[in-house]
Amino acid sequence: QLVESGGGEVQAGGSMKLSCAASVSTFSKYAIGWFRQAPGKERELVTAIGWSSSTYYAESVKGRFTISRDNEKKTVYLQMNALKPEDTAVYYCAADGSGSWYYMERLQDGLDAWGQGTQVTVVS
Repeated sequence: QLVESGGGEVQAGGSMKLSCAASVSTFSKYAIGWFRQAPGKERELVTAIGWSSSTYYAESVKGRFTISRDNEKKTVYLQMNALKPEDTAVYYCAADGSGSWYYMERLQDGLDAWGQGTQVTVVS
């Protein structure tokens, strides 16, 4: 089970930090990804972190977003800086038991767990 927290409303240019807490004993073996879905758009993979802490970032967030993990706390964080109105979406975290983020976007329906989502709204 995954639980996201930290969403809300922020001014453009501001920052926000999301958390994804897991309740699985083998958390360190999972890859965790952050997806987002804006109204009328497809869900997209924004960033992900593998079991080895290798990371992936979509081009649209490179240099602005940072993903990290704390295996002791079984939590993955998404630090979002320089937020833009186009970052507005529902953000979901998801887990892949393979430990790799490589196929997460392509195989979304096969991921092991999803959070309930948290709304991020960036106002200009």
